[in-house]
Amino acid sequence: MAKELKCSSSDMHVDPEDMRVAEMVETRQNDAVFGEMAQDGPNYRNVGWIGTAALMIKTQIGLGVLSFPSVFHTLGMVPGVILLCIVAGITTWSNYIVGIFKVKHRAVYGVDDVGQLICGRIGKEVLAVAFMGQYVMTAGSAMLSLSICLNSLSDHGACTAIFVAVAFVLVFALSSIRTLGRISWFALIGVVGIIAAVFIVMIAVGVQDKPESAPRDVEWKSDYKLFANPTFAQAASAVSTLIFAYAGTGAFFPIVAEMRDPRLYPRALALCQTLVTVVYLIVGIVIYYYCGSYVTSPALGSAGTKIKKISYGIALPGLLVSGILLAHASFPASSYRSRWLTSCQVSSKYIFVRILRGSKHLVSNTLIHWATWLGCSFGVCLVAYILASSIPVFNGIVSLAGALFGTLLSFQPMGCMWLYDNWSRGKDNATLRWRLMVSWSIFVIVSGSFMMVAGTYGAIVGIIDSYHVNGGSSAWSCADNSNSS
Repeated sequence: MAKELKCSSSDMHVDPEDMRVAEMVETRQNDAVFGEMAQDGPNYRNVGWIGTAALMIKTQIGLGVLSFPSVFHTLGMVPGVILLCIVAGITTWSNYIVGIFKVKHRAVYGVDDVGQLICGRIGKEVLAVAFMGQYVMTAGSAMLSLSICLNSLSDHGACTAIFVAVAFVLVFALSSIRTLGRISWFALIGVVGIIAAVFIVMIAVGVQDKPESAPRDVEWKSDYKLFANPTFAQAASAVSTLIFAYAGTGAFFPIVAEMRDPRLYPRALALCQTLVTVVYLIVGIVIYYYCGSYVTSPALGSAGTKIKKISYGIALPGLLVSGILLAHASFPASSYRSRWLTSCQVSSKYIFVRILRGSKHLVSNTLIHWATWLGCSFGVCLVAYILASSIPVFNGIVSLAGALFGTLLSFQPMGCMWLYDNWSRGKDNATLRWRLMVSWSIFVIVSGSFMMVAGTYGAIVGIIDSYHVNGGSSAWSCADNSNSS
């Protein structure tokens, strides 16, 4: 932080020099990240602000929303809403800092580049592991949710381990698509599918007399709680799930890199975070209010067998997109369009760029280009499949991903990024605003570190407890996983 930098004179805003640099939008032939791009190669700078917002929304809205009613049941309605808004506020600031930092440091492609800029090689590798871990685990949870979906639609027509394997094949096949432009519309369909599915469940639980799993021989009234009494481990795990739902921050760097005009990033961010937070609040409050302790996780099973089949059928493309999108994020700009598809793509694209960056094969349709891309995609999806099969508890894998890696991508780096760009000049003329921003950045770093440790502990305890509650469910189990509560 002591390194002298060109910083903005106003702590959070881009100075005139930065704006001048921002206006120098690189041409397709020459880009700070992708270098010289061949005319017959993919166009990595072709995403408008609406497309950017859609990519960001799909990166955020996915599997996390399906666990929100269960989170509210654990924390209570009031604490759940308050903590959701706190996490939303912190991550919105973090996402904003991503855009500001990218304008100032045009060669930054991923969060690992930030780590190298601030802490050298060690920082790069630590954040690289966090990035890969987050999205590989997300891809694994997507495969697990797909197996739940297939179990629901088929009335457990096959061994669950087979359904997870089927999900692996589907995710790998679709995440092999290289560019985001080709699948951006599919991503939009995925977002709409998941939102439509949860809204169908909300309507169903609102009009039915009682949840299907509630006692039938007595008058039933929702037993939702405004305030619950969770253990420390349960509360930490629940908050980690909220963080997981907003942990798309790490994927925003490559998305900005593929924008035609990065100056429009704040507009896309505002649309993304507003829509995402409204959807999260509505889904969590309504489903938990009507179902009480009979909510399921994922939430699509909360309204009974018939609605569960309908909602999972509609959500199927979105669940598939969630898996594909994050698997693809590690690829170059045009591949970002694949990101609409899977988690495996986010991760594999990241590896792909690291392997071929600086080589002509990165942007040319050569044999090495394709072999490297398919190899990265297969390897990431295989690891995600192993995770989905070995941790067959949806809440567990989601909260573990949020705690162990989500915090390290959405909290600590962004606090450090602000300090890196503003510490040197600000300390010589410490204004009140500068002091407040320093305090805020340190708070974000400390709170993220605390939740990483506490949330990981809570998630592990929750996974162990879930194994016992579910009768000892095990890795690669054939048991039906579509009726968890």
